[in-house]
Amino acid sequence: MTQHSGNDAVLPLRYAAENSPTALWNDSADPRELKASIGFGAVGATCNPVIALTAIQNDLDTWRPRLEQLAAEYPSEGESKLGWRVVKELSVSAAALLEPAFEASGGRNGRLSIQTDPRLHRNAEALVAQAVEFSQLAKNIIVKIPATATGIRAIEEAVYRGVSVNATVSFTVAQAVAVGEAIERGLDRRAAEGLENHEFGNVVTIMGGRLDDWLKDVAARERLLIEPGYLDWAGVAALKKAYRIFTERGFRSRILSAAFRTHLHWSELIGGDLVISPPFDWQVRINENRIPVDLHRIDEPVDERIIETLRARIPDFSRAYDVDGMTPEEFESFGAARKTLRQFLDADARLDALVRDVLVPAP
Repeated sequence: MTQHSGNDAVLPLRYAAENSPTALWNDSADPRELKASIGFGAVGATCNPVIALTAIQNDLDTWRPRLEQLAAEYPSEGESKLGWRVVKELSVSAAALLEPAFEASGGRNGRLSIQTDPRLHRNAEALVAQAVEFSQLAKNIIVKIPATATGIRAIEEAVYRGVSVNATVSFTVAQAVAVGEAIERGLDRRAAEGLENHEFGNVVTIMGGRLDDWLKDVAARERLLIEPGYLDWAGVAALKKAYRIFTERGFRSRILSAAFRTHLHWSELIGGDLVISPPFDWQVRINENRIPVDLHRIDEPVDERIIETLRARIPDFSRAYDVDGMTPEEFESFGAARKTLRQFLDADARLDALVRDVLVPAP
């Protein structure tokens, strides 16, 4: 075992980035945070409606006057269109910071992930059209599409059309494998037609912390007392299993760990050829606390007692952990998916409200 001590001078994130195939991305498109994260070794960034809203709210000195300018430039556009113009500008600014990593990796990293409008989640054709549009914002854009039955159809078609994709609203092994297969189908269709299959940098997210959150909700609702700490390992278990399957099947996409709740969503995955995308504050805390780095930790399985306990007590864990735990038609009805879609839709509504306050200030 090769381990970096928490007392060593090199920061844990940078040590892991420089000594393992594990890629660090920043879970925010905020340019200020991203610059600092690049200093920790980050080579990519992700964004979603909640993250974009937060970034805009945290820098209203920049974005309020810009919204006023955009409102003057596009006098017939409403709140939603103007809000998405800001999201796109935020994403393009962040993408520019990642161009050096994009060039150095041949397109595998250096990606800025922008999410399709969650209000389109029921319309595959609309998702594909927006994915194509977003992919043209910058050469290193990667587009998030939800891992639902509708979204998986859109993912295959978007990949076929040359879009680099990142699956989101994804919490389970079944979802990750279904997306990985859809990406393969899209790439194979391109090859069959003689289209170039360059390095797309496709990634498949598992929001491990949101899986943990959902199982904790179930345990609380059912008044279940699970051994302390066991529920913090559910997302890690799903991520490790999905990574193993992707490796065995030779998928041309990488697993991405997102939705941090503990440092396990980083430390337990080090050594894998995958992407880990912590929010910036989590990166700072990992470094501040000098979390030890085991460069082969991805190969250590989750304690079987934890797996068997969660299987026995919470059926939704088995649905999340088993490759055939759910059909694609069931993905959108999984509890974590419903909660997350509602949060993303709410963030869109709150961005509309923020823009409305600029367009029509309170008297």
